Amino acid sequence: MKRYLADEAATTALAGALAAALPVPASGWTILLQGELGAGKSTLARALLRALGHDGPVPSPTYTLVEPYRVAGTTVYHVDLYRIGSADELYYIGWDDLDDGLRLVEWPDRAPGLADSADLRIRLAYEGAGRSAVLEGLSERGHALARAVGEAAGMTDRIN
Repeated sequence: MKRYLADEAATTALAGALAAALPVPASGWTILLQGELGAGKSTLARALLRALGHDGPVPSPTYTLVEPYRVAGTTVYHVDLYRIGSADELYYIGWDDLDDGLRLVEWPDRAPGLADSADLRIRLAYEGAGRSAVLEGLSERGHALARAVGEAAGMTDRIN
């Protein structure tokens, strides 16, 4: 499913549709956010956290690698893998300890193979004056989530 995001408000609306479609609690889910620098990964993550009920600051986890938030009956782990060098380094950030919550992962391509155990990939890209978002289900429940978000967000272009 693909959607053009003309501005930050469109990204916020997509995050709202995603928050509404996620189960409560969303424990055990992994959502991958892919895209170039500045494509909107952090903007989408912040908007999703706010849509789930977080009202405080949402700092970038670029240096801390993991920022936890308690919202919507679960812990959302905002993870940024930009600074890791290989999938082996996931052990050092306590990756296995994060499976009790929703893992929202920026730069998942830094840990090849991560998509094998993820539920949903959202690819963000520059498109004209805005951005585009492509949702791809990676698990059975991820496919269902992508369909639900696509319907709620008016996404009509079938990608996967």
